[in-house]
Amino acid sequence: MTDQPNILIIMSDEHGPMWSSAYGHPFVQTPNMERLAAQGATFDAAYCNAPLCVPSRLSFMTGRHVSNARGWDNAVPLPSDAPTWAYALRSAGYDCALSGKMHLIGPDRLHGFQNQLAYDPHGGGHEDDATAQRLGLSKGGRHPIYLWKDGIPTADEPWPSVKEARAGTGPMIEADDMMEEAAMAYLRDPTRRDKPFALCVGFVAPHFPFIVPEPYFSMYYPEHADLPDNPPGHLESLPEAAQRLRQAFGFEGYTDDEVRRARAAYYGLITYMDNKIGRLMDALEEQGLAENTVIIYTSDHGESLGEHGLWRKMNFYEHSARVPLQISWPGVISGGQRFDGATSLVDVTATILDIAGVSGRDLEHLRLDGDSLLPLMRGVTSKWKDEAFTEHLAHGTDRARAMVRQGNWKLCYSHGNPPDLELYDLSADPGEFNNLAGSPKHRDVQEQLIARIMEHWGDPGKLT
Repeated sequence: MTDQPNILIIMSDEHGPMWSSAYGHPFVQTPNMERLAAQGATFDAAYCNAPLCVPSRLSFMTGRHVSNARGWDNAVPLPSDAPTWAYALRSAGYDCALSGKMHLIGPDRLHGFQNQLAYDPHGGGHEDDATAQRLGLSKGGRHPIYLWKDGIPTADEPWPSVKEARAGTGPMIEADDMMEEAAMAYLRDPTRRDKPFALCVGFVAPHFPFIVPEPYFSMYYPEHADLPDNPPGHLESLPEAAQRLRQAFGFEGYTDDEVRRARAAYYGLITYMDNKIGRLMDALEEQGLAENTVIIYTSDHGESLGEHGLWRKMNFYEHSARVPLQISWPGVISGGQRFDGATSLVDVTATILDIAGVSGRDLEHLRLDGDSLLPLMRGVTSKWKDEAFTEHLAHGTDRARAMVRQGNWKLCYSHGNPPDLELYDLSADPGEFNNLAGSPKHRDVQEQLIARIMEHWGDPGKLT
Protein backbone atom coordinates (compact mmCIF):
# COMPACT_ATOMS: atom_id res chain seq x y z
CA MET A 1 0.00 0.00 0.00
CA THR A 2 1.39 3.42 -0.95
CA ASP A 3 0.92 6.75 0.84
CA GLN A 4 -0.44 8.36 -2.32
CA PRO A 5 -4.01 7.33 -3.08
CA ASN A 6 -4.87 5.44 -6.22
CA ILE A 7 -7.22 7.28 -8.57
CA LEU A 8 -9.94 5.69 -10.67
CA ILE A 9 -11.52 8.13 -13.13
CA ILE A 10 -14.62 6.92 -14.95
CA MET A 11 -15.71 9.19 -17.80
CA SER A 12 -18.82 8.31 -19.76
CA ASP A 13 -19.84 10.03 -22.96
CA GLU A 14 -22.90 12.25 -23.36
CA HIS A 15 -24.53 11.63 -19.97
CA GLY A 16 -26.83 14.40 -18.81
CA PRO A 17 -26.97 14.02 -15.00
CA MET A 18 -30.68 14.82 -14.75
CA TRP A 19 -31.30 11.40 -16.30
CA SER A 20 -30.18 9.34 -13.32
CA SER A 21 -31.76 8.38 -10.02
CA ALA A 22 -28.68 9.73 -8.22
CA TYR A 23 -29.74 13.18 -9.45
CA GLY A 24 -33.41 12.69 -8.64
CA HIS A 25 -34.86 11.18 -11.80
CA PRO A 26 -38.00 9.22 -10.93
CA PHE A 27 -37.31 6.12 -13.02
CA VAL A 28 -33.86 6.10 -14.71
CA GLN A 29 -32.03 3.59 -12.55
CA THR A 30 -28.44 4.35 -11.49
CA PRO A 31 -27.93 2.42 -8.25
CA ASN A 32 -24.15 2.57 -8.44
CA MET A 33 -24.13 6.33 -8.85
CA GLU A 34 -26.34 6.34 -5.74
CA ARG A 35 -23.70 4.17 -4.09
CA LEU A 36 -21.02 6.71 -5.01
CA ALA A 37 -23.20 9.52 -3.67
CA ALA A 38 -23.46 7.73 -0.32
CA GLN A 39 -19.68 7.27 -0.18
CA GLY A 40 -18.57 10.74 -1.25
CA ALA A 41 -19.53 14.11 -2.73
CA THR A 42 -21.98 14.85 -5.54
CA PHE A 43 -22.02 18.15 -7.42
CA ASP A 44 -25.39 19.35 -8.67
CA ALA A 45 -24.16 22.14 -10.95
CA ALA A 46 -21.10 20.70 -12.71
CA TYR A 47 -20.54 21.67 -16.35
CA CYS A 48 -18.35 20.65 -19.23
CA ASN A 49 -16.11 23.37 -20.68
CA ALA A 50 -17.27 22.57 -24.20
CA PRO A 51 -20.43 20.68 -25.23
CA LEU A 52 -18.58 18.57 -27.79
CA CYS A 53 -16.38 15.49 -27.35
CA VAL A 54 -12.85 16.44 -28.43
CA PRO A 55 -12.78 20.03 -27.12
CA SER A 56 -14.29 18.96 -23.79
CA ARG A 57 -11.80 16.16 -23.28
CA LEU A 58 -8.88 18.26 -24.47
CA SER A 59 -9.88 20.86 -21.87
CA PHE A 60 -10.18 18.16 -19.19
CA MET A 61 -6.77 16.67 -20.01
CA THR A 62 -4.99 20.03 -19.91
CA GLY A 63 -7.08 21.80 -17.25
CA ARG A 64 -7.45 24.79 -19.55
CA HIS A 65 -10.44 26.42 -21.17
CA VAL A 66 -10.93 25.51 -24.81
CA SER A 67 -9.87 28.89 -26.22
CA ASN A 68 -6.69 28.77 -24.11
CA ALA A 69 -5.87 25.19 -25.09
CA ARG A 70 -6.88 25.99 -28.71
CA GLY A 71 -8.96 22.84 -29.11
CA TRP A 72 -11.63 24.21 -31.36
CA ASP A 73 -13.57 21.22 -32.64
CA ASN A 74 -13.60 17.47 -33.18
CA ALA A 75 -11.00 17.70 -35.95
CA VAL A 76 -8.25 19.50 -33.98
CA PRO A 77 -5.78 17.24 -32.14
CA LEU A 78 -4.02 18.20 -28.93
CA PRO A 79 -0.35 19.03 -29.65
CA SER A 80 1.95 16.25 -28.46
CA ASP A 81 3.97 18.64 -26.31
CA ALA A 82 0.93 19.97 -24.43
CA PRO A 83 1.19 19.30 -20.67
CA THR A 84 -1.61 17.14 -19.27
CA TRP A 85 -2.60 15.81 -15.87
CA ALA A 86 -1.48 12.34 -17.00
CA TYR A 87 2.07 13.59 -17.59
CA ALA A 88 2.03 15.35 -14.21
CA LEU A 89 0.86 12.26 -12.35
CA ARG A 90 3.52 10.13 -14.00
CA SER A 91 6.11 12.64 -12.79
CA ALA A 92 4.62 12.24 -9.31
CA GLY A 93 5.22 8.48 -9.42
CA TYR A 94 1.89 7.19 -10.71
CA ASP A 95 1.29 4.41 -13.19
CA CYS A 96 -1.15 6.09 -15.61
CA ALA A 97 -3.31 3.93 -17.83
CA LEU A 98 -6.23 4.60 -20.17
CA SER A 99 -8.87 2.02 -20.95
CA GLY A 100 -11.14 3.18 -23.76
CA LYS A 101 -12.28 6.57 -24.90
CA MET A 102 -10.52 9.89 -24.40
CA HIS A 103 -11.01 10.93 -28.03
CA LEU A 104 -7.31 11.71 -28.47
CA ILE A 105 -7.19 12.16 -32.23
CA GLY A 106 -4.00 12.66 -34.24
CA PRO A 107 -0.72 10.75 -34.09
CA ASP A 108 -0.44 10.90 -30.28
CA ARG A 109 -3.19 8.77 -28.72
CA LEU A 110 -1.73 8.75 -25.18
CA HIS A 111 -0.74 12.30 -24.11
CA GLY A 112 0.90 11.12 -20.91
CA PHE A 113 -0.86 7.80 -20.36
CA GLN A 114 1.67 4.99 -20.36
CA ASN A 115 -0.59 2.66 -22.30
CA GLN A 116 -4.05 2.14 -23.78
CA LEU A 117 -5.51 -1.03 -22.30
CA ALA A 118 -8.37 -1.36 -24.79
CA TYR A 119 -9.06 0.94 -27.73
CA ASP A 120 -10.90 4.16 -28.46
CA PRO A 121 -13.64 3.60 -31.05
CA HIS A 122 -13.98 7.37 -31.55
CA GLY A 123 -10.27 7.93 -32.08
CA GLY A 124 -10.78 8.14 -35.84
CA GLY A 125 -9.35 6.61 -38.95
CA HIS A 126 -10.64 3.05 -38.67
CA GLU A 127 -14.45 2.84 -38.56
CA ASP A 128 -16.35 1.20 -41.38
CA ASP A 129 -18.45 3.62 -43.42
CA ALA A 130 -21.79 2.54 -41.92
CA THR A 131 -20.55 3.05 -38.36
CA ALA A 132 -18.92 6.33 -39.33
CA GLN A 133 -22.23 7.62 -40.70
CA ARG A 134 -24.06 6.74 -37.46
CA LEU A 135 -21.40 8.60 -35.48
CA GLY A 136 -21.59 11.70 -37.67
CA LEU A 137 -18.13 11.08 -39.14
CA SER A 138 -16.78 11.23 -42.66
CA LYS A 139 -15.88 8.07 -44.56
CA GLY A 140 -12.98 6.29 -42.91
CA GLY A 141 -14.08 7.45 -39.45
CA ARG A 142 -12.50 10.91 -39.57
CA HIS A 143 -14.19 14.00 -38.23
CA PRO A 144 -15.45 16.39 -40.90
CA ILE A 145 -14.40 20.05 -40.84
CA TYR A 146 -17.07 22.75 -41.01
CA LEU A 147 -15.92 26.26 -41.93
CA TRP A 148 -17.84 29.14 -40.37
CA LYS A 149 -17.35 31.24 -43.47
CA ASP A 150 -19.57 28.78 -45.33
CA GLY A 151 -22.46 29.54 -42.99
CA ILE A 152 -24.90 27.07 -41.44
CA PRO A 153 -25.63 24.10 -43.70
CA THR A 154 -29.16 22.79 -44.07
CA ALA A 155 -29.57 19.08 -43.41
CA ASP A 156 -31.29 17.25 -46.24
CA GLU A 157 -32.87 14.63 -43.97
CA PRO A 158 -33.65 14.12 -40.27
CA TRP A 159 -30.73 13.10 -38.08
CA PRO A 160 -30.85 9.28 -38.42
CA SER A 161 -29.98 8.07 -34.91
CA VAL A 162 -33.45 8.77 -33.54
CA LYS A 163 -35.06 6.50 -36.12
CA GLU A 164 -32.50 3.73 -35.49
CA ALA A 165 -33.23 3.33 -31.77
CA ARG A 166 -33.81 -0.27 -30.72
CA ALA A 167 -32.74 -3.17 -28.55
CA GLY A 168 -29.56 -4.83 -29.77
CA THR A 169 -25.82 -4.58 -29.83
CA GLY A 170 -23.14 -3.17 -32.09
CA PRO A 171 -19.57 -1.88 -32.27
CA MET A 172 -19.98 0.66 -29.46
CA ILE A 173 -21.46 -1.87 -27.02
CA GLU A 174 -18.70 -4.32 -27.91
CA ALA A 175 -16.11 -1.60 -27.35
CA ASP A 176 -17.53 -0.69 -23.92
CA ASP A 177 -17.51 -4.33 -22.84
CA MET A 178 -13.90 -4.61 -23.96
CA MET A 179 -12.97 -1.45 -22.03
CA GLU A 180 -14.54 -2.83 -18.86
CA GLU A 181 -12.82 -6.19 -19.26
CA ALA A 182 -9.40 -4.55 -19.76
CA ALA A 183 -9.91 -2.24 -16.77
CA MET A 184 -10.90 -5.17 -14.55
CA ALA A 185 -7.77 -7.10 -15.58
CA TYR A 186 -5.66 -4.03 -14.75
CA LEU A 187 -7.20 -3.69 -11.27
CA ARG A 188 -6.75 -7.40 -10.56
CA ASP A 189 -3.07 -7.37 -11.49
CA PRO A 190 -1.02 -7.94 -8.27
CA THR A 191 1.42 -5.21 -9.31
CA ARG A 192 -1.28 -2.61 -8.58
CA ARG A 193 -0.02 -2.76 -5.00
CA ASP A 194 3.54 -1.82 -5.99
CA LYS A 195 2.97 1.84 -6.82
CA PRO A 196 0.03 4.26 -6.98
CA PHE A 197 -2.06 4.08 -10.12
CA ALA A 198 -4.30 6.46 -12.00
CA LEU A 199 -6.66 4.51 -14.24
CA CYS A 200 -9.00 6.40 -16.56
CA VAL A 201 -11.84 4.29 -17.96
CA GLY A 202 -13.64 5.98 -20.84
CA PHE A 203 -16.98 4.44 -21.78
CA VAL A 204 -18.86 5.40 -24.96
CA ALA A 205 -22.27 4.85 -23.37
CA PRO A 206 -24.73 6.52 -23.25
CA HIS A 207 -23.60 8.25 -26.48
CA PHE A 208 -25.66 7.44 -29.58
CA PRO A 209 -26.31 5.22 -31.52
CA PHE A 210 -29.39 4.57 -29.38
CA ILE A 211 -28.92 0.81 -29.41
CA VAL A 212 -28.71 -1.07 -26.12
CA PRO A 213 -28.82 -4.79 -25.25
CA GLU A 214 -31.68 -6.37 -23.41
CA PRO A 215 -32.82 -6.26 -20.67
CA TYR A 216 -31.94 -2.55 -20.69
CA PHE A 217 -34.20 -1.48 -23.55
CA SER A 218 -37.27 -3.19 -22.12
CA MET A 219 -36.60 -1.64 -18.72
CA TYR A 220 -37.84 1.63 -20.23
CA TYR A 221 -39.81 0.83 -23.38
CA PRO A 222 -42.73 1.11 -23.55
CA GLU A 223 -43.64 1.76 -19.90
CA HIS A 224 -41.19 4.61 -19.27
CA ALA A 225 -40.75 5.89 -22.82
CA ASP A 226 -41.65 9.54 -22.37
CA LEU A 227 -41.58 12.63 -24.59
CA PRO A 228 -39.55 15.84 -24.21
CA ASP A 229 -40.98 18.65 -22.09
CA ASN A 230 -41.50 21.29 -24.77
CA PRO A 231 -44.41 23.63 -23.93
CA PRO A 232 -46.85 24.64 -26.70
CA GLY A 233 -45.29 27.26 -28.97
CA HIS A 234 -41.78 26.81 -27.55
CA LEU A 235 -40.19 25.32 -30.67
CA GLU A 236 -41.57 28.17 -32.78
CA SER A 237 -39.87 30.76 -30.57
CA LEU A 238 -36.46 29.18 -29.96
CA PRO A 239 -33.39 31.43 -29.67
CA GLU A 240 -31.42 31.82 -32.89
CA ALA A 241 -28.59 29.60 -31.67
CA ALA A 242 -31.00 26.67 -31.25
CA GLN A 243 -32.60 27.37 -34.62
CA ARG A 244 -29.19 27.25 -36.30
CA LEU A 245 -28.47 23.89 -34.69
CA ARG A 246 -31.81 22.42 -35.75
CA GLN A 247 -31.17 23.58 -39.31
CA ALA A 248 -27.66 22.12 -39.44
CA PHE A 249 -28.57 18.63 -38.21
CA GLY A 250 -32.19 18.17 -39.16
CA PHE A 251 -33.59 17.66 -35.67
CA GLU A 252 -37.20 17.24 -36.78
CA GLY A 253 -39.43 14.89 -38.72
CA TYR A 254 -39.79 12.17 -36.07
CA THR A 255 -42.92 10.38 -34.92
CA ASP A 256 -43.75 10.34 -31.22
CA ASP A 257 -42.95 6.63 -31.07
CA GLU A 258 -39.52 7.16 -32.65
CA VAL A 259 -38.76 9.81 -30.03
CA ARG A 260 -40.01 7.55 -27.23
CA ARG A 261 -37.86 4.66 -28.44
CA ALA A 262 -34.75 6.84 -28.67
CA ARG A 263 -35.26 8.20 -25.16
CA ALA A 264 -35.90 4.71 -23.78
CA ALA A 265 -32.72 3.38 -25.41
CA TYR A 266 -30.75 6.31 -23.95
CA TYR A 267 -32.10 5.53 -20.49
CA GLY A 268 -31.14 1.90 -21.00
CA LEU A 269 -27.60 2.90 -21.99
CA ILE A 270 -27.31 4.89 -18.77
CA THR A 271 -28.28 1.91 -16.62
CA TYR A 272 -26.03 -0.35 -18.71
CA MET A 273 -23.12 2.03 -18.06
CA ASP A 274 -24.02 2.43 -14.37
CA ASN A 275 -23.68 -1.33 -13.93
CA LYS A 276 -20.14 -1.06 -15.26
CA ILE A 277 -19.39 1.58 -12.61
CA GLY A 278 -20.63 -0.89 -10.00
CA ARG A 279 -18.46 -3.73 -11.24
CA LEU A 280 -15.36 -1.51 -11.18
CA MET A 281 -16.19 -0.51 -7.60
CA ASP A 282 -16.66 -4.18 -6.72
CA ALA A 283 -13.26 -5.03 -8.22
CA LEU A 284 -11.57 -2.42 -6.03
CA GLU A 285 -13.18 -3.96 -2.96
CA GLU A 286 -12.33 -7.52 -4.00
CA GLN A 287 -8.67 -6.58 -4.47
CA GLY A 288 -8.41 -4.70 -1.18
CA LEU A 289 -7.82 -1.43 -3.01
CA ALA A 290 -11.03 0.44 -2.20
CA GLU A 291 -9.86 2.11 1.02
CA ASN A 292 -6.93 3.79 -0.72
CA THR A 293 -8.60 4.68 -4.03
CA VAL A 294 -10.27 7.93 -5.04
CA ILE A 295 -13.15 7.37 -7.46
CA ILE A 296 -14.26 10.15 -9.79
CA TYR A 297 -17.25 9.76 -12.07
CA THR A 298 -18.13 12.36 -14.69
CA SER A 299 -18.94 12.77 -18.39
CA ASP A 300 -17.64 14.94 -21.23
CA HIS A 301 -21.03 16.64 -21.84
CA GLY A 302 -24.74 15.85 -21.82
CA GLU A 303 -27.39 14.90 -24.39
CA SER A 304 -30.29 17.11 -25.46
CA LEU A 305 -32.63 14.14 -26.09
CA GLY A 306 -35.29 16.18 -27.87
CA GLU A 307 -35.56 18.90 -25.21
CA HIS A 308 -35.89 22.33 -26.84
CA GLY A 309 -36.23 20.47 -30.14
CA LEU A 310 -32.55 19.46 -30.04
CA TRP A 311 -30.60 16.21 -29.98
CA ARG A 312 -26.92 15.44 -29.38
CA LYS A 313 -25.08 18.35 -27.68
CA MET A 314 -23.41 21.55 -29.05
CA ASN A 315 -25.65 23.89 -27.04
CA PHE A 316 -25.71 25.44 -23.58
CA TYR A 317 -29.04 24.18 -22.29
CA GLU A 318 -28.67 22.19 -19.05
CA HIS A 319 -29.26 18.84 -20.77
CA SER A 320 -26.26 19.43 -23.04
CA ALA A 321 -23.81 21.43 -20.91
CA ARG A 322 -24.25 19.94 -17.45
CA VAL A 323 -22.42 16.76 -16.44
CA PRO A 324 -22.53 14.37 -13.49
CA LEU A 325 -19.70 14.78 -11.00
CA GLN A 326 -19.15 12.47 -8.06
CA ILE A 327 -15.95 12.06 -6.03
CA SER A 328 -15.28 9.59 -3.22
CA TRP A 329 -12.19 9.14 -1.05
CA PRO A 330 -12.66 6.86 1.96
CA GLY A 331 -11.54 8.44 5.22
CA VAL A 332 -10.95 11.84 3.62
CA ILE A 333 -14.22 12.93 1.97
CA SER A 334 -17.36 12.41 4.06
CA GLY A 335 -20.14 10.50 2.33
CA GLY A 336 -23.51 11.90 1.38
CA GLN A 337 -22.30 15.44 0.68
CA ARG A 338 -24.01 17.50 -2.04
CA PHE A 339 -22.79 20.82 -3.38
CA ASP A 340 -24.94 23.16 -5.46
CA GLY A 341 -22.31 25.73 -6.47
CA ALA A 342 -21.35 25.87 -10.15
CA THR A 343 -18.15 24.09 -11.11
CA SER A 344 -16.66 22.60 -14.28
CA LEU A 345 -14.29 19.96 -15.60
CA VAL A 346 -11.23 22.21 -15.39
CA ASP A 347 -11.85 22.21 -11.63
CA VAL A 348 -11.89 18.41 -11.72
CA THR A 349 -8.47 18.48 -13.38
CA ALA A 350 -7.14 20.74 -10.63
CA THR A 351 -8.66 18.40 -8.04
CA ILE A 352 -6.95 15.33 -9.53
CA LEU A 353 -3.59 17.09 -9.35
CA ASP A 354 -4.25 18.20 -5.76
CA ILE A 355 -5.18 14.66 -4.72
CA ALA A 356 -1.97 13.33 -6.29
CA GLY A 357 0.15 15.94 -4.50
CA VAL A 358 1.39 17.69 -7.64
CA SER A 359 2.75 21.10 -6.68
CA GLY A 360 5.44 23.68 -7.34
CA ARG A 361 6.86 24.03 -10.83
CA ASP A 362 5.11 20.88 -12.05
CA LEU A 363 1.77 22.50 -11.21
CA GLU A 364 2.73 25.95 -12.52
CA HIS A 365 3.78 24.44 -15.84
CA LEU A 366 0.17 23.39 -16.50
CA ARG A 367 -1.20 26.98 -16.23
CA LEU A 368 -4.52 25.67 -14.95
CA ASP A 369 -7.79 27.55 -15.42
CA GLY A 370 -9.54 25.57 -12.68
CA ASP A 371 -9.43 25.32 -8.89
CA SER A 372 -9.26 22.25 -6.67
CA LEU A 373 -12.50 21.10 -5.08
CA LEU A 374 -10.64 19.14 -2.41
CA PRO A 375 -10.69 21.83 0.34
CA LEU A 376 -14.44 22.20 -0.14
CA MET A 377 -15.07 18.46 0.01
CA ARG A 378 -12.84 18.02 3.08
CA GLY A 379 -14.63 20.81 4.92
CA VAL A 380 -11.51 22.97 5.14
CA THR A 381 -13.48 25.82 3.58
CA SER A 382 -17.09 26.53 2.69
CA LYS A 383 -16.16 29.16 0.12
CA TRP A 384 -16.34 28.40 -3.59
CA LYS A 385 -16.24 30.62 -6.68
CA ASP A 386 -19.63 29.27 -7.88
CA GLU A 387 -18.81 29.77 -11.56
CA ALA A 388 -18.62 27.69 -14.72
CA PHE A 389 -17.39 28.88 -18.11
CA THR A 390 -18.23 26.90 -21.25
CA GLU A 391 -17.41 27.56 -24.92
CA HIS A 392 -18.61 26.27 -28.27
CA LEU A 393 -16.27 27.08 -31.14
CA ALA A 394 -17.06 24.22 -33.50
CA HIS A 395 -19.79 23.01 -35.86
CA GLY A 396 -23.46 23.64 -35.34
CA THR A 397 -22.75 27.37 -35.13
CA ASP A 398 -21.10 29.98 -37.34
CA ARG A 399 -19.78 32.24 -34.58
CA ALA A 400 -17.99 32.11 -31.24
CA ARG A 401 -20.32 31.10 -28.40
CA ALA A 402 -19.81 31.07 -24.64
CA MET A 403 -21.82 30.46 -21.50
CA VAL A 404 -21.14 31.58 -17.96
CA ARG A 405 -23.06 30.47 -14.91
CA GLN A 406 -22.78 32.28 -11.58
CA GLY A 407 -25.16 31.35 -8.81
CA ASN A 408 -28.63 30.83 -10.27
CA TRP A 409 -27.90 32.95 -13.35
CA LYS A 410 -26.80 31.65 -16.73
CA LEU A 411 -25.88 33.84 -19.69
CA CYS A 412 -25.36 32.43 -23.19
CA TYR A 413 -23.49 34.70 -25.61
CA SER A 414 -23.22 34.29 -29.40
CA HIS A 415 -20.79 36.81 -30.85
CA GLY A 416 -22.08 39.30 -33.39
CA ASN A 417 -23.06 42.93 -33.83
CA PRO A 418 -25.25 42.87 -31.89
CA PRO A 419 -24.62 39.56 -30.11
CA ASP A 420 -27.35 36.98 -29.58
CA LEU A 421 -28.03 36.75 -25.85
CA GLU A 422 -29.91 34.38 -23.60
CA LEU A 423 -30.30 34.99 -19.87
CA TYR A 424 -31.95 32.48 -17.56
CA ASP A 425 -32.76 32.46 -13.86
CA LEU A 426 -32.38 28.75 -13.18
CA SER A 427 -34.02 28.97 -9.75
CA ALA A 428 -37.27 30.34 -11.18
CA ASP A 429 -36.99 28.77 -14.65
CA PRO A 430 -35.08 25.46 -14.49
CA GLY A 431 -36.43 24.46 -17.90
CA GLU A 432 -34.89 27.56 -19.54
CA PHE A 433 -38.06 28.60 -21.32
CA ASN A 434 -38.05 32.30 -20.34
CA ASN A 435 -35.19 34.25 -21.92
CA LEU A 436 -34.70 37.38 -19.80
CA ALA A 437 -32.00 38.94 -22.01
CA GLY A 438 -32.76 42.58 -22.70
CA SER A 439 -35.05 42.94 -19.68
CA PRO A 440 -34.39 46.30 -17.94
CA LYS A 441 -34.99 44.60 -14.59
CA HIS A 442 -32.04 42.27 -15.14
CA ARG A 443 -29.70 44.64 -17.00
CA ASP A 444 -27.07 44.67 -14.22
CA VAL A 445 -26.86 40.87 -14.09
CA GLN A 446 -26.66 40.67 -17.88
CA GLU A 447 -23.85 43.24 -18.11
CA GLN A 448 -21.95 41.60 -15.26
CA LEU A 449 -22.01 38.19 -16.94
CA ILE A 450 -21.10 39.58 -20.37
CA ALA A 451 -18.15 41.33 -18.76
CA ARG A 452 -17.08 38.03 -17.20
CA ILE A 453 -17.08 36.32 -20.61
CA MET A 454 -14.95 39.16 -22.01
CA GLU A 455 -12.50 38.71 -19.14
CA HIS A 456 -12.02 35.13 -20.29
CA TRP A 457 -11.93 35.89 -24.00
CA GLY A 458 -10.45 39.33 -24.49
CA ASP A 459 -11.48 40.20 -28.04
CA PRO A 460 -14.10 37.67 -29.22
CA GLY A 461 -13.63 38.87 -32.79
CA LYS A 462 -10.33 37.00 -32.84
CA LEU A 463 -12.19 33.75 -32.27
CA THR A 464 -14.67 34.26 -35.12
